Amino acid sequence: MTEGRRATLKDVAAASGVSRATVSFVLNETPNQTISEATRKRVLRVVRELGYRPHGIARALREGASRIVVLFIASGLEGNYSRSYVRGLDEELAANGHVLMVRHGPTGPDAAKQVLDAINPRAVLRFGEVYQTGHELDDLGGGWRDGLAAHTALQIGHLAEHGHTAIALALPAEAPLAEVRLGFAQQAARSCGLPPLRSLVVPRPREAGAAAVAEFRRTAPEVTAVAAHDDDVALRTLTALRDLDVAVPGECAVIGFDDTEYGALFTPPLTTVHIDAEAHGRVAAREALGLDTAGLVPAPARVLVRRTV
Repeated sequence: MTEGRRATLKDVAAASGVSRATVSFVLNETPNQTISEATRKRVLRVVRELGYRPHGIARALREGASRIVVLFIASGLEGNYSRSYVRGLDEELAANGHVLMVRHGPTGPDAAKQVLDAINPRAVLRFGEVYQTGHELDDLGGGWRDGLAAHTALQIGHLAEHGHTAIALALPAEAPLAEVRLGFAQQAARSCGLPPLRSLVVPRPREAGAAAVAEFRRTAPEVTAVAAHDDDVALRTLTALRDLDVAVPGECAVIGFDDTEYGALFTPPLTTVHIDAEAHGRVAAREALGLDTAGLVPAPARVLVRRTV
């Protein structure tokens, strides 16, 4: 074989002294073939020695789809949850001979069609899709057990345990799941016996955020704690409170959500909710491949107690 040239099925067959069909049967573990164990071992040894890898396009034509799974992540959904989800999804797919491709940005029909036409993936997944289709309680774990609803309840419950009864939910100007989060937060507040939450939009840039928080505090002076949509909004809220000379947590407590590394670097360090979604990603991978999902138990979400509550 020429130096640097990729080994082919023909090369493996020639080096093994068998037909290309036999090599294919061995690699695909085709049932009902009378291939001796010695021949099978010889073929696999040659495969290793030559570094042979099946050609993706040829395999896609044979199997009817490529071994690529595509994940769309809409803007605004990046965070610790998505990172750990992607990690679990990627590792589980790799363990089962598939490759993950992640696309950030638009997730609509046109974007999906472009991918389908280009690579014919095994499956197309949309991160957080269940929360954008009106079935927000059908997520992995059943919503209130181990999904976004439960994680939101953990955040609101932590503030309630610290004696806060007047709470606001801080939201970004635009977020794919803002309405869902607000709905879950209101349900969590009712479960804790709290009055309805106030909502507060904290926009960019810094000056706009400070102005919004100042106006909110003028109209809702009873609010003593803010639960943020995510750590990014929490840090914008903390910055605004600092610019307004409001003591945290003395005058107003703040809790983040989804634990970015920046929260621990802020002064005061941000209390937040940490969510490990690796098992969720592994479940999604197995479901996409039609495999059993038994035994995959997500790690429970937890509050990282720092100094803003």
